[in-house]
Amino acid sequence: MATYIKEWSKLEVRAVVRFLFSKGTKPSEIHKQIAETYGEGAMSRSRVYQWCTWFGEGRTSLGDEPKSGRPKTSTNEENTTRVDELIRCDRRIKIREIALKLEIPKSTVHEIVHDTLGYRKVCARWVPKMLTEDHKLQRVEISQRLLQRCQQDNGDEDTTHIGVGPGGDFQANNNLFDNLITGDETWVHLNTPETKRDSMTWKHPSSPVTKKFKVQRSAAKVMATVFWDAKGVILLDILPQGQCINAARY
Repeated sequence: MATYIKEWSKLEVRAVVRFLFSKGTKPSEIHKQIAETYGEGAMSRSRVYQWCTWFGEGRTSLGDEPKSGRPKTSTNEENTTRVDELIRCDRRIKIREIALKLEIPKSTVHEIVHDTLGYRKVCARWVPKMLTEDHKLQRVEISQRLLQRCQQDNGDEDTTHIGVGPGGDFQANNNLFDNLITGDETWVHLNTPETKRDSMTWKHPSSPVTKKFKVQRSAAKVMATVFWDAKGVILLDILPQGQCINAARY
């Protein structure tokens, strides 16, 4: 398994960019290889493109060009390390919180976070349920037993009898899947307002502004349980308001 090069210098990374660029490698691929070898914080995508542009214009120096005016002292290795440590301790920390803790400008923190360290703030992916390893193993075992049952009904151990048809439907050489029944339960609110997109109407530029009252989803809700098979819904059961599904009800 490949590991990052933990100790590197800016000149080393720039030299690698120059080498790959001279070989005709595209900037996007150069950034990918740099990130895979040195880590995301070695050089941002925009900086890779900038250095490729400079090398294409004939630049040979790997060092920083002398700058006029007041030097930037906040964006240094010490602050970069401290910012990285704060983010690793709290992945939800905000730019302004980092700036207050380190007593440096927010613009500097933004540059360190996005350009130097290459961080992006993203949302976690919503999943229906957080499954444990035991849950996953149980699902695998049940799926394997179901597959074995299908093979036994076919009278053949060859799994090629089961596959995905032209229309994307799961197919088998027997009626096993036609006999399967599954079910689930969900809360159903007694009043679900239409979405903003649902309420959109066609208008001319000169038409008056349309107004509507803001309606919230009702707090009153009931538990609905539905069972179905390959032919459609078999049972739809709605509990009285305030009651929940339990083992006895199932």
